[in-house]
Amino acid sequence: MQLNTLFYLALILLSGLIFGRLVKFIKLPNVTGYLIAGLLIGPYLFKLVPLNLTKQLELVSEMALAFIAFSIGAEFKISYLKKVGLTPIVIAIFEALTASIVVTIVLVLFKFDTKIAILLGAIAAATAPAATIMVVKQYKAKGPVTETLLSVVALDDAVALIAFGFAMAIVNSLQYPNEVSVIVSIVSPFIEIIGSILLGFLLGVLFAIPLRFFKKDSNRLIITTAFVFLGSSLATMLNLSPLLLCMCMGAMLININQSGNAILKLVDNVTPPIFLMFFVVSGMELDISAIPQIGVIGIIYIICRVIGKIAGSSIGAAIMKAPAAVKTYLGFTLVPQAGVAIGLSLIAANALPELGQTIRSVILCATLIYELVGPAITKFSLEKAGEITEKV
Repeated sequence: MQLNTLFYLALILLSGLIFGRLVKFIKLPNVTGYLIAGLLIGPYLFKLVPLNLTKQLELVSEMALAFIAFSIGAEFKISYLKKVGLTPIVIAIFEALTASIVVTIVLVLFKFDTKIAILLGAIAAATAPAATIMVVKQYKAKGPVTETLLSVVALDDAVALIAFGFAMAIVNSLQYPNEVSVIVSIVSPFIEIIGSILLGFLLGVLFAIPLRFFKKDSNRLIITTAFVFLGSSLATMLNLSPLLLCMCMGAMLININQSGNAILKLVDNVTPPIFLMFFVVSGMELDISAIPQIGVIGIIYIICRVIGKIAGSSIGAAIMKAPAAVKTYLGFTLVPQAGVAIGLSLIAANALPELGQTIRSVILCATLIYELVGPAITKFSLEKAGEITEKV
């Protein structure tokens, strides 16, 4: 009997649901259960889901990340930005760049190749918003740490892209002393970021137009889904950032249309199965056999990135005189790392073919560890900050 894709989707949904409930007994977030479920049923452990299907389900990841980015963008109300000012921007810059600097310096001190140290340092800047946002939603976290966190993870990718662009420029200049390649490497991330922001804002304006004529929830949900998919697909086709574009679309919509909050409630009602599948599929892609391959360089990367995130966010918060809880706990919520880091590792591996396998192994192993422990650390930190009060 040939098992079809719908059967595997049912397996993914049910296994995620079961493990999401099981981890509650040890007081871990649902996200951790979803990832464990994917790890167990995936092609690297019990092989209940074949490797080729895992690749086919990348569409689920694209959909989930687009909706997550759209929801993050909707947090950027002008009234909120006026209240917090430059604080999230300064913290995002410091937490991302401090992680980069710490990883790079320590790897160089341990006599690793300068080029691989620079690239891994740049990748260390990236933080995965998906797991963090899911923890915030599950436990209905509220407070200054949560508010700052949502803004910082939204800005993090932009900082990481710029840092990686400069890193690539330096590596290219070391390998190929060609002025043009250096300029292109520096300018490219700025083009990607500016293009994503402008197109996202434009789609946000266009998004508001059909909402004037369609008032029923069902029709508005269709419009929302169409625009989120449109934004993500255009970004991919134009080599822009789907996360940044969808985030800017959500930010524009929430500020120019009074129906923005109602749209978000509609999205929250239909996205749980998509998010669950996304994290289970992410777990299926984690190759546990990569762990023995990372050695000292991987251990340095994993530890130093966390140290950099915590130190950088504390420094940024201190400079901006943020609340004490933000200074103390925010850095711990920035541990998760996934999609953007893996994408950047592919580019880095192509830039340094002789070291490509090392870069990929380090990032994939780090992703496995960060994604499994990151949600639990985020939950613990928000509890210590007093922003998770209700039992879920």
